[in-house]
Amino acid sequence: MECRRNVTVFVLLGLSKNQHIEVFCFVLFLVCYMAIWMGNLLVMISITFTQLVDQPMYFFLNHLSLSDLCYTSTVTPKLLTDLLAERKVISYNNCMTQLFVLHFLGAIEIFILTAMAYDRYVAICRPLHYTIIMNRQRCIEILAVCCTGGFLHSASQSLLITFLSFCDNNEIDHYFCDVYPLLKLSCTETHRIGLFVIVDSGLIALVTFVILMFSYCLILYTIRGYPAESRSKALSTCSSHITVMFLFFVPVLFIYIRPNTTFPEDKVFALFYTIIAPMFNPLIYTLRNNEMKNAIKKICYHQISL
Repeated sequence: MECRRNVTVFVLLGLSKNQHIEVFCFVLFLVCYMAIWMGNLLVMISITFTQLVDQPMYFFLNHLSLSDLCYTSTVTPKLLTDLLAERKVISYNNCMTQLFVLHFLGAIEIFILTAMAYDRYVAICRPLHYTIIMNRQRCIEILAVCCTGGFLHSASQSLLITFLSFCDNNEIDHYFCDVYPLLKLSCTETHRIGLFVIVDSGLIALVTFVILMFSYCLILYTIRGYPAESRSKALSTCSSHITVMFLFFVPVLFIYIRPNTTFPEDKVFALFYTIIAPMFNPLIYTLRNNEMKNAIKKICYHQISL
């Protein structure tokens, strides 16, 4: 079979071949997508137009919400369209673009979560130096590092995929373009690229997850002697971050920490970090955070008064 480098289109097999299930999924994910937009926009507006915008933790939370909106919008609109389409296709160029943007924004989200954990560590473990260490200039520098790291991660991975040759089979067994389904289609040797993906995606996510968990263990160890009220506030904030971490990192690790292979369960796990986590992030950070709830109330009261 002759291989070719310029595949015109890919066919996405989607979540299911059952039309009734696809209609149900369309309604479900449409509601989820609307909730993602409303929740994250509410968080961004509540932070931007209140005094919270000057606090480092909410500076990062604001950008995390923006990243969530862009990240899920890379996948979800196409998924909703395909759920009602008879034939699910995506052009080669759009596929490569989706792959790059998805990993770029996903890596930024991982690094922002790391920055938020660092902010909490400094605030709780080194409170006297907090305003000096986490000044606005430092926050902007950390955000710039997050974006640079996301670009390097995504560019290196996407560049390798563009060099792959594809044969006559152009059916991607997924609902979006991702690395392992594309490697499975390639008619060239992909063992080395698969190892690179494990290092570039899986190990980075694993190392980041371990560092985050270690930092929160240090925080929990530090606050054991705090007064009950201060300890409760610190635990509430940290528990929100830890919940978000598990929603995002566990599915990512399941998919990317193993060798070049795909499983039917990958689609379900991918839903967690492309739709479920971005939908629950605003709820987790607002329902367990009195400052966010007060900021949202101020915004709502202001709109009612207008």
